Amino acid sequence: MIADILHFSFTVSDIEQSVDWYTEVLGLELVHRQRQENEYTQVLVGIPGAILEVAQLKLPTLSPAYSSHVLELIQYVEGAGGSRDLPTNQVGVAHLALVVTDIHARYEWMVSAGVHFKSPPVRITAGANEGGFACYFTDPDGITLELLQFSPSRAEALGLPQN
Repeated sequence: MIADILHFSFTVSDIEQSVDWYTEVLGLELVHRQRQENEYTQVLVGIPGAILEVAQLKLPTLSPAYSSHVLELIQYVEGAGGSRDLPTNQVGVAHLALVVTDIHARYEWMVSAGVHFKSPPVRITAGANEGGFACYFTDPDGITLELLQFSPSRAEALGLPQN
């Protein structure tokens, strides 16, 4: 039985740049940094000689049940792979969706901060999030992220604050 989700991870090209971006642009909080230079890590990731720089982050308003963080950013200092385009239709490409309360204001602020968006906020016209808005954007490595604002009625039913 799977009991819960512990965290998720993105492999990045520059840990310092990514930590700055995820904290300054998205507002995540850095919880812990560590260098993983040991045999168990090499076995775990299946990369002989791998050395990792790891940054653990969380949302300031969310306390995970079983961990201090929800996101790990990992840079392979040794054993690094190459970069490649990560279009959203590529098999294996994932994305992280973040709930916001004012998607239009957040979008405008992030555009002014230089964030690349795939589209402006789009009204959701069908499905569980009908009446809300969503948009995709990318981090400095081209990793896809999403902003989602629930409809007022769904936000109220979920007990989420509204602007």
